[in-house]
Amino acid sequence: MEDTIIVIMLKNKNTGFLEKELASLDLVENVDYIVNIFATDEDSGRKLHIKLSTKKDVLDWEYSAIYDYYDTECFKGKCDVIECDDDYNPVWEVIIDYDEDLSILEEKVSEILAIHKNEVEDVFDTIKDKEMEYRDGE
Repeated sequence: MEDTIIVIMLKNKNTGFLEKELASLDLVENVDYIVNIFATDEDSGRKLHIKLSTKKDVLDWEYSAIYDYYDTECFKGKCDVIECDDDYNPVWEVIIDYDEDLSILEEKVSEILAIHKNEVEDVFDTIKDKEMEYRDGE
């Protein structure tokens, strides 16, 4: 498997502009789930925001089903998770404490990506026979 370099930029939380490069992460697996990644300075310290999706476009009925069955509790104790329903595909924003030690940060991000991948795969497996249930409401 080939490594992927992900650049982390500092985003000004007032203007939304990316201000400077903070670091680069060297990740091996599950990077296709990342929509974007950036850091912000908060009152409680620097935070890393990772927006994650399904890695593929979903059908209209799958959109609701995925949100219904995706269990954000799988991240309990590791990060904060926000469902973002303003994208074409389901997106979750995961927020963790930023760590200046890049090996620790890479490990945390890799763990989050693995958890997310497993949850998305479980959800797709669970909803595969539920199309009629979700289309009935259309």
